[in-house]
Amino acid sequence: MARDDGGCRAQWRRRGGGGDQCPVGCRRPDGGGGVTAAPREDRSRQRTDPTTVDVAAVLRRCRDLVDPALRAAVARLDPASAAQSAYHLGWTDRDGNPSRGGGKALRPALALLAAEACGAPAAVAVPGGAAVELVHNFSLLHDDLIDGDTERRHRPTVWAVWGAPSAVLAGDAMLALAQEVLLEDPSSGAPAAALLLTRTVRELVGGQVADVAFADRDDVGVDECLAMAHGKTGTLLGASTEVGAVLAGAPAAACAALRTFGEQLGLAFQLVDDLLGIWGDPSVTGKPVLADLRERKKSLPVTWAVVHGGDAGRDLAAWLARPEDGDDELTLRRGAALVEAGGGRAWAGDEARRRLAAAETALATLAEHLPTTDPATTRARAELVALGRHLADREA
Repeated sequence: MARDDGGCRAQWRRRGGGGDQCPVGCRRPDGGGGVTAAPREDRSRQRTDPTTVDVAAVLRRCRDLVDPALRAAVARLDPASAAQSAYHLGWTDRDGNPSRGGGKALRPALALLAAEACGAPAAVAVPGGAAVELVHNFSLLHDDLIDGDTERRHRPTVWAVWGAPSAVLAGDAMLALAQEVLLEDPSSGAPAAALLLTRTVRELVGGQVADVAFADRDDVGVDECLAMAHGKTGTLLGASTEVGAVLAGAPAAACAALRTFGEQLGLAFQLVDDLLGIWGDPSVTGKPVLADLRERKKSLPVTWAVVHGGDAGRDLAAWLARPEDGDDELTLRRGAALVEAGGGRAWAGDEARRRLAAAETALATLAEHLPTTDPATTRARAELVALGRHLADREA
C-alpha cells in the first residue's frame, strides 16, 4: 500500500485504536484485515465532512477510553459512596449487581476530542475527561435532590433509594475526586486544568443558586435566564473542551476558542433540554411527563413566553403563580399550550440553532490558531462539529 496507510495506521494508534485498521477502513499494509481502501478523495471527505461522522461510535470510543480511569477513581471512595456512585453512573443496580446503563459521557468526549483537535492523542486528556464527568455527576446528584426528582435514566435517583444525606455526601465525594484525578496527572498542564475546573464549579454553583432563586420570583428576565443556563450548563461544557486543549498543550488562543465552542454548545444543549423538559417523550428522556412544568420551572422557553408572549404570556404568568391548581396532566398540558402560544417553544428552538452556529464559528478559528494537515486532527474537528449538531437535534 501507499505511505498513506502507514501514516493513517500510526495516527489511529496514537488516538487509541487497536490493531492495524485505521478509522476510515484502510487495508493493513500486509493485506490482512480491514477493507479495501477508499479512494483518496473519499477519505479526505470522510475526514472533513461532519455529516459522515458516526456520533454514536465517537461517543463509545471516548467512553471506552475514559471508563477505566473513571472506575478506578470511584473505587477509591468509601464503600457507601462508591456503591452509590456506581449505581448513579449506571454500572450497577441498587443491590450492587453489574448493569449496563449510564449517561452519554458527552463531557469526556468533548475533552478527548478537543485534545485531538489540537493535534494531541486522546490519551493525554483522559484524566480531564474523568474529572469533568465526575463534576457533572456531582451536580446531577445534588440537582436531583434540589428538584425532588425521584427518577433519572429510567430508574430511581440516589436520594430516592438511599436518602438525601447519602446523595449529598456521594456528590461531595465525586467533586473531591475530580480534583484528585486531575492533580495526580504528571503533565505540565494539569495544575492549570485543575484551577479552571475549580472556577467552573464555582460558576456552576452560581447558576444553580440562580435557578433556585427564580422559583420565588415572578420577574425573571430572559437575559438572567440565559446567564443562569450558562452557569448551570454552558460553563462545564466549555471547561470540558478547554481542559482537553490545556492538557494537549495548546496555545492560549486555541484554548479560548475551544472554551467558547463548548460554552455556546452548552447553551444550545440547555435550550434543547428545556424543550425536552416540557415536550420530551418520557420513554426516551427517562423523566416524568411535563416534568419542568410540574415544578413550575422558569426555564428558557417559559421565561421567554412570559416576557414576550403577550396575552398568552400573561396567562402563563398567572398559571405559574397558581401551583394550587394541581399537577395533573390536563393542568400541565394547559401550561405547555400557553408556553407554545406565547412563542417560547419556537424561540428556544431558533435560539438553540443560533448558539450552535456560534459554537461552530468559534471552532472554525482553530484553523487560524493551529493550522494542520494532519488527518486525525482534521477528523477530530469534524467530530466536534458533528457532536454539536447531534446534541442540538436530540430527543433525550
